[in-house]
Amino acid sequence: MNIGWITVGILLVAAILTLRFFRSLAFTAWVLVGVSAAFFFPAAFQTWWGLPLASLIVPLIQLIMFGMGTTLNLGDFLRIVKEPWPVLLGISLQYAVMPITGYMLVVAFGLEGELAAGVILIGACSGGVASNVMSYIGNGNVALSVTMTAFSTIVAPVMTPLAMTVLAGQYIDVDAFAMLIGVVNIVIAPVFAGVVGNAILYSKKPWCQRTGTLLGVAAMLVAVGTAIALVPADQLGAFNALRNCVSLGLYLIAALAIVKVIFLARGSDNEAWLDRGLPILSMAGICAILTVLTAQTHDVLVQAAGVLFAAAVIHNTIGLSLGYWGARVVGVLAGRIGFRIGMFPNSQPRLTERDCRTVAFEVGMQNGGMATGLAINVLHSHVVALPPNVFGTWMHISGSILANYWKRDSSPEESPATVTSLEAELA
Repeated sequence: MNIGWITVGILLVAAILTLRFFRSLAFTAWVLVGVSAAFFFPAAFQTWWGLPLASLIVPLIQLIMFGMGTTLNLGDFLRIVKEPWPVLLGISLQYAVMPITGYMLVVAFGLEGELAAGVILIGACSGGVASNVMSYIGNGNVALSVTMTAFSTIVAPVMTPLAMTVLAGQYIDVDAFAMLIGVVNIVIAPVFAGVVGNAILYSKKPWCQRTGTLLGVAAMLVAVGTAIALVPADQLGAFNALRNCVSLGLYLIAALAIVKVIFLARGSDNEAWLDRGLPILSMAGICAILTVLTAQTHDVLVQAAGVLFAAAVIHNTIGLSLGYWGARVVGVLAGRIGFRIGMFPNSQPRLTERDCRTVAFEVGMQNGGMATGLAINVLHSHVVALPPNVFGTWMHISGSILANYWKRDSSPEESPATVTSLEAELA
């Protein structure tokens, strides 16, 4: 029997078993099923019924980003006022250390051209929804994780093009403005649409409880979205790339308004449906993207799989380690210095164990969907998208392992993280 069928079969059985016995590992198991199937049978994931599957990658990424947006609200953006330390630390490590780490790995492994650009690109991207999931599983600070993801996403239109221009410009042509528009198209606009959808779906305001008003809003959004979609491309210039995204966002908001009408009519809980359904759809979308990309880049993957996997493990390990231990060290220093200058009543570390775990996931797990979308939609290269594919697969595996390890500590202390011997030396 073909080794491919045996491998995929074993992984499929394992994935089915995780649904029953190890649900926290289910996502990782299904990612492995999809990637292995595409690796051994790439021809099966090229075209279905005349539709090139690669054409679905960017819309799927936008749908995932929309789903991430529906988990956010205004309070998530305002929370930075109360918790600035971990947010600023995480964003600093994310956009300073991770792109540079990617560049150093490119030099160390002798990567060139599009593969080199792809390694740097995944390091230059914001955090993604997977970090929020892992923080939840690993008893991290989920609210902080969501806030960090929100703010790293907000600054992505500036920081990602900047990092790519400085570090990857020697390997591939980088149009910083086109990449800025690409980030807005693939990440910012869908996330913003999701935030608006969240406001409509959960709002208790009178107008959001009237079915007639909601249907009117949905109809208006569909009409505006259609009008935007019909605008000739030559009239939009550089902003033409945003047209389909804006239309899609308006349609999705309209769909959520209609969903709320249905739940109002049935008198059921739309919040429970959203909390259960959207994460599953997002995870399914990620699995589909990784599967299709593996098939699209099969030949290059066969040649470079070992190097890319090693780079992915090192990159991810550095991110998780720096995130966790950087948070602990900064927490200790902030507590000691703050106490001595009279800012705090005691010298305890200012970041809890849960905060440190959250920063680790946020720094170590980049938004692979964003990197993939930019590679295909802006840099027009499936090869550039290959490193994010490999890195993304490994990040989900390592993140699941670490989250389940931390899950054993069912109630990490809410008090500041315990001072280790290393931290004591900093006092």
